[in-house]
Formats: sequence, C-alpha cells, structure tokens
Amino acid sequence: MTSVDLTQGVSDFLQYIGVVKGYSPHTLANYRRDLEKLVNFCSEQNIDDASALDQALLRRWVAQLSRENLSPNSIQRHLSSTRSLYKFFARHHPELIDPTAGMRAPRAPRTLPKSLEADQVGQLLNHQSENAFMARDHAMAELLYSAGLRLSELVSANINDLDTSEKIITVIGKGQKTRVVPVGGPALTAIAEWMKYRPMGDEQLSFDSPLFVSQRGRRISHRAVQERIRQLAVKHGMSQRIPPHVLRHAFASHLLESSGDLRAVQELLGHANIATTQIYTHLDFQHLAKVYDQAHPRAQQTKKAKR
Repeated sequence: MTSVDLTQGVSDFLQYIGVVKGYSPHTLANYRRDLEKLVNFCSEQNIDDASALDQALLRRWVAQLSRENLSPNSIQRHLSSTRSLYKFFARHHPELIDPTAGMRAPRAPRTLPKSLEADQVGQLLNHQSENAFMARDHAMAELLYSAGLRLSELVSANINDLDTSEKIITVIGKGQKTRVVPVGGPALTAIAEWMKYRPMGDEQLSFDSPLFVSQRGRRISHRAVQERIRQLAVKHGMSQRIPPHVLRHAFASHLLESSGDLRAVQELLGHANIATTQIYTHLDFQHLAKVYDQAHPRAQQTKKAKR
C-alpha cells in the first residue's frame, strides 16, 4: 500500500495552492487552519500516513467538529479542504483511496443573505468625510456597494486596477478569475477624495500599489476593513450590524430588483454557478411581498380580519 506522510503532504499541498495556483493569503489561511485540525486529529489517533485515514475515522472527525459547535457550513469547508488535499495526493498516488468520496457534511439550513434597503445605504454613505481615514472608509464602503466586491477583492485591489476614465475596476475573484465591473460616480468621487490623503509609508507610489492602506501605508487587512465599516455604520446612527459583505448583498438585490436580469447580476458578482445568484431572487421576492402587504387593499383587510 502507498505510504504518504500526512504532515509533509499537507505542507506540499499548501505550497502548491499558494505558489502554483496563486490562491489568496486569506484562502490559503483557511486551508491551513482546516488541514491543521485534520493533522491534529489524526495525530491523536496515532495516524501519520494519509492512506490510513478511512471514512470511519473521517466521520469521527466530523462528529468531533460538530461537538466543538462548528456550524454545518464550517464543517462542509473542512471536508472540502480535505477533499482538495486528497485530489492533490492523487496526482502522484492515483491508487490512494480518497476517504471523502461520497461523504457529506450536515446540511446547513438555508438562510438568506442580509441586505439593506436603499434608504439604509443612503444613511451609511451620504456624508462628507471629516478627515483622511474617514475619506478612506467612505471610499471603501462606496466601492463595496457600487461594484459588489467581495472583501478579499477590495483588500487586494491596486491603484492600476481602477480605470477612472472608463469607470471600471478589474478584480481577481475566487479561483483567480478576473472580471471587470463598472464603478459608479459617487464611488469614483469618494476614491478621488481618498487619494488626496493616501499615506505613502516607505513605498514609492506606483500603479501596482494598494488602493486602500493603513495609517502606516501598508495594504489594509481584512479585519481592519470589517472594523472600519462597522464603525462607519455606528457613526452614522445605524443600529444594524453591517459587515462588508452586506454591501455586496445590497448591490446584488438592488440591481436584480431594478433590472430583473439574473444573468447580468451573476456576471457582475463573479458567481461561477447561477444557482448561487438565484438566492437573491428570494430577497427580491421578500421585498415584493413587503410592498404587497403595505400597499394592496386586500392584504390590509386580511391582516385586520385576523386580529
């Protein structure tokens, strides 16, 4: 039977997806975290050979993850990381049995992404910036909503990715896929305001310099963006928690609500599968149902009759 050192195999796999496949640091960190848990579990079972991990043991690991209160989505990601690892092993050891074959994680309950109404977006964005970093935070929020970017796409954006004359930004999404997205006037204005203040740090400003940076002039982190958007919402009197991805959801639901063009929204969001985009049709229906309940005379009568 083929022997594959699990720890070394994980190390080789992480190097492969980081160097050869060019996965983002954020994605790489997720793979590393998931697979370190797998290696630790196997070590507790006195297993150091990838060929010794079978489905029975893998189910015990999934059960352990569940006892640790990981969500079904997180468990699915752990299994997906393990599946990718064994696909990598199969490149050099095709006879190695993949223990994830046919395995499914606990099904996650379907939840609709949180979004914002148009007036809530206005409450967040329709303000003048008071200083340099308020200008940056405002520009980040405007771009997230205007172009529907993922958090990782915003963080990795460089100055040369933005074409102000064509009013577009080129982003590298999941799977290193490039797409071009229109950028609206308010976002371009906010970015131009930010660029007046953008600190240099130790770098010489060039076209491949980060678009958004920290006070030290370094590329802003995922965590910093999350915190700054949260603080921006608090500053403008919003009680709702607003992570960056909520602005992406608002972009999608408002665009679909106005255009009804699911395929166009799929392209703008960079979804590989239209089924992912279709969840926004449910958000759109929620909005329509709310309008119906508020405006249709018979809906009002039905509500009164039930009281």
